[in-house]
Amino acid sequence: MNKLYPSAAAALQGVVADNQLLAVGGFGLCGIPEALIDALCASGVKGLTVVSNNAGVDGFGLGKLLHTRQIKKMISSYVGENKEFERQYLAGELELEFTPQGTLAEKLRAGGAGIPAFFTKTGVGTIVAEGKELREFDGETYVMERSLVPDVALVKAHRADKSGNLQFRLTARNFNPAAATAGKLCIVEVEELVEVGAIAPDDVHLPGIYVHRIVHNPHPEKRIEKRTLSEQKGD
Repeated sequence: MNKLYPSAAAALQGVVADNQLLAVGGFGLCGIPEALIDALCASGVKGLTVVSNNAGVDGFGLGKLLHTRQIKKMISSYVGENKEFERQYLAGELELEFTPQGTLAEKLRAGGAGIPAFFTKTGVGTIVAEGKELREFDGETYVMERSLVPDVALVKAHRADKSGNLQFRLTARNFNPAAATAGKLCIVEVEELVEVGAIAPDDVHLPGIYVHRIVHNPHPEKRIEKRTLSEQKGD
């Protein structure tokens, strides 16, 4: 089975559609599938619900899809670096399911493991728990959270072989493995593509059985979210 596609647009063709639930890997701008997000924007699909730790920044990453109004709802943990996100949400133009970071990660992990729901203490007594089932275990109150099983997962990895076995690089791993396992169909964007067998079994971070389509993007922009410099002091 050939998993390699010639472009991000080709990889999305016949897969993405209006009103889908999508999971997108990344944390801030670290480990985001830049080319796949750009192709998703160009596809014109709309009414999307997107599961992602945040929504990029203005004009980059998922921020592009907010600008074009292709996202109707975000399921996110952190929304503080995107002014358009803030504006749309406060104006009632964008739905937001605000989710604690660990809970978001577990929603995806559990979805990939076939677990429909789980109980956690995180959010009990806050607006996070409103409208959700509460249950007591050993004298402690827990809130039930439903797992997430997105229609499509868009993922970034550092290296893949042609069977889709993946290696992630340092902190760019973040939400990517969980998104990949949760999605019904997973498309991965990689910087390096190697032959099957070139990645030692112990170095495979995610088995290729979770990956359906691969896009080779050897030169991503890799923008820095915030660059902070300090003056070099003289001797």
